[in-house]
Amino acid sequence: MLPMITEFINYGQQTIRAARYIGQGFMITLSHANRLPVTIQYPYEKLITSERFRGRIHFEFDKCIACEVCVRVCPIDLPVVDWKLETDIRKKRLLNYSIDFGICIFCGNCVEYCPTNCLSMTEEYELSTYDRHELNYNQIALGRLPMSVIDDYTIRTISNLTQKKK
Repeated sequence: MLPMITEFINYGQQTIRAARYIGQGFMITLSHANRLPVTIQYPYEKLITSERFRGRIHFEFDKCIACEVCVRVCPIDLPVVDWKLETDIRKKRLLNYSIDFGICIFCGNCVEYCPTNCLSMTEEYELSTYDRHELNYNQIALGRLPMSVIDDYTIRTISNLTQKKK
């Protein structure tokens, strides 16, 4: 008789705990229902990206030593490095470097493991085109630095903190 009573007590406690969790989840859902939608008038208003945001990769041709570490650490072997061996000085000379951003997963491994810091991540997140072949950037396109959202006077910036408070 005593084990049956303890089982009923445990079952009652579990039922109350489950009802409390369901009620908490329902209250969170109801708190989100009262919020007004936040509409950003893109491209005239843009969000300021966080400091650790991983955007488009920037490449500095003069720093690259064609070691191909970026290709080896990339999970999908994406960067294409063309080089020629200079036999008289016994060094590699970089000819071409390209990354296809239509395939890139923006993991940042190439930037982390580059020994000469010729790769860096920018805050550019607008990589949209009508033709996916335009997303294949060569060393010239990768070398262009995008204009900072903060420095662009034609754009009103919106920080992420104000949206979270609303």
